[in-house]
Amino acid sequence: MLFTPEAHEALADEPWSAEQARAEIVSIVADVEDAFDDGWTIHPLDVEDEPPGVRLRTVYLGGAGVVEALNRLARRSLVELQRDYVPYLERSLGAEPDFPGEDAERSLLLGETGIRLVLQRLSPSRSNLERLAELVAANERDERCELLYGSPGTILAGREFELDVTAGVDWLQARRDEEGLWTQRLSGRSRRYLGAAHGFAGCVLALGDVDDVSGPLRRFAVEEDGLVNWPPVAGMRLDANGDGQIRTQWCHGAPGIVATLADRIDEELAVAGGELTWRAGPLRKGANLCHGTAGNGYAFLALLERTGDERWLTRARTFAMHAVGQVERTRSDYGRGRYTLWTGDLGTALYVADCIDGGGELPLP
Repeated sequence: MLFTPEAHEALADEPWSAEQARAEIVSIVADVEDAFDDGWTIHPLDVEDEPPGVRLRTVYLGGAGVVEALNRLARRSLVELQRDYVPYLERSLGAEPDFPGEDAERSLLLGETGIRLVLQRLSPSRSNLERLAELVAANERDERCELLYGSPGTILAGREFELDVTAGVDWLQARRDEEGLWTQRLSGRSRRYLGAAHGFAGCVLALGDVDDVSGPLRRFAVEEDGLVNWPPVAGMRLDANGDGQIRTQWCHGAPGIVATLADRIDEELAVAGGELTWRAGPLRKGANLCHGTAGNGYAFLALLERTGDERWLTRARTFAMHAVGQVERTRSDYGRGRYTLWTGDLGTALYVADCIDGGGELPLP
């Protein structure tokens, strides 16, 4: 078995409707803006070690990610925003860090770098760009070698503003081992992750021009009946996770690898991962990007771009309608929205918008 059936749910029998999709985006944004109070309180599903009511400010779980998504939707004329969020971002830079014990500064998705990236897009300034350049340079040799915290994320951020990322690129390339992978040193452990969030796929995305991308993925793929999935860590069993469930999502597993690398790996391999994602179905965890239905749907949009086969767009839109239903159910269950980019409603809104347009990719960096 290449996926855990209990981690997925049957597709809703809901036909694609661009009108309904646009209405859901407007609804999500209206809820998000109404909930603003110098940021957004964390959702119970995202609390973990954080006290209820806390307002995070970074990209992954916090306000910078929300602001980035709101402005992406506004630029596409899908919504009109009620307020200017630049003052909020500026205040966020002076606030207590979200995760002081992790990396309060250099991390793209969980640190200062991401906040400054969003601010520079909305309100460019020389001083902000100079600080962003300092953060990117300081992350050149980060031994985590992954997207959320390490140099792959800051390389992507630096390139956008034409900063010199040569040293970081050279160092990351030199860290690639004989099997074509990178070792991630996270939380006191060294592992070779494969996926988009913490491993191989994220490193390749950052470097761009990488030799033999398909080889390592073929070596560590688990294949069955023409389908393929990948474990989080090279060489481990698919189900060797704390809960015994197989990861089939953006951060770990076939959906994220295909969504990130469909244009750089053998088409047969990419299609096999995409078919696995479709067979598995929507994730019970919710509609979100990191480990939800919307994130998995981006594998279909990547395969649409790679193959030109319209069935992938049909599948992407089917997942989009299911994700819309998941957002509504979760909002009803908790009496509130989930106000984050990567785990909440805003990431789903971006995915639905891309399905309306007939193509797109995850909001990285």
